[in-house]
This record gives sequence, C-alpha cells and structure tokens, in this order.
Amino acid sequence: MTGCRKLLSEVSNYLNGDVDTEVRQELEAHAAKCPKCWVVIDTTRKTIQIFQGCEPYPIPEGLQKKLQKALQKHFQESKGQNS
Repeated sequence: MTGCRKLLSEVSNYLNGDVDTEVRQELEAHAAKCPKCWVVIDTTRKTIQIFQGCEPYPIPEGLQKKLQKALQKHFQESKGQNS
C-alpha cells in the first residue's frame, strides 16, 4: 500500500516517467484518494510546465549568501534534532 511519504519520495520520478508500471499505478491510486497528494502532483506538474522553457535567472550575490547561510542554519538545526 502506498502512502503520502512514498508518494512524496517518488513524485519527481513519477513526473519524469521514471517509475515502473506497478509503482505508477500505486501512486495514482493513492493520489486519487488523497486530495493533499493530488495537489502536490498537480502543482509540481504545473510548476514544471511553467518554468520548463525559461532561461535561468541569476540570483544576486547578496541574496545567494543569505540563502546559503539560512540553509546551513536549517541543516545544522535539523541535524541536531535527529541526533
């Protein structure tokens, strides 16, 4: 039986068509019964379609540094919680 965690871990592979038929059918059956997972799939699919043809937009250096610091802080905090 497929649950939300399985769907979330496979959503990228599912949308890329990189899952076997059995897994695809399990994910689709779960999403048909779970509105939250259906929204994740639908929103991710639409986001990919919107940005697929766009050129990359460079992140300003100051923002990039802030983002890196925030990610490092988040990683360190989550690593401390899992210890």
